[in-house]
Amino acid sequence: MPQIAQLAETYSSQIFWLLVIFGFVFFVIGKGMVPKVMGTVELRDKQIGADLAAAQDARNQANAEEEAWRKRENENRAQAQALVAQAKVDAAAASEKKLSAAQKRIDKKMADAEAKIADARAAALVELETVASEAAQTIVEKLAGVSVPAASASSAVKKVLSNG
Repeated sequence: MPQIAQLAETYSSQIFWLLVIFGFVFFVIGKGMVPKVMGTVELRDKQIGADLAAAQDARNQANAEEEAWRKRENENRAQAQALVAQAKVDAAAASEKKLSAAQKRIDKKMADAEAKIADARAAALVELETVASEAAQTIVEKLAGVSVPAASASSAVKKVLSNG
């Protein structure tokens, strides 16, 4: 085989060119491109780290703002509840005051009505006594034929009415 026979003659030349090509590739890629790629990777890692730190800072700030908002919201809610409670107390006091005034007016009207009823009852009793005494005089006069004085008839009617 002639290819194998030529191997010894071209062997040193092929090794030389292999070393030259590998050397060229090593220096171009290893010394030229790899440091640039590594620099880009480091820059990217730094940027990602900075972005993560900024995101964490933003999250911490958002949490702090949310906590402050919750605190303000709770304070506002407590103030609103205090205002509602005070309004209820004020409304109850106003209602109590109005009810008291209305009760006083009703009590006054009741007292006036009771006084009128008492006056009417007294007037009716007086009228009843008068009518009863006149009726008694008339009945005695018609039945017994005796004339009874008005004072006697009146005292007899009063006596009967007081017993009844």
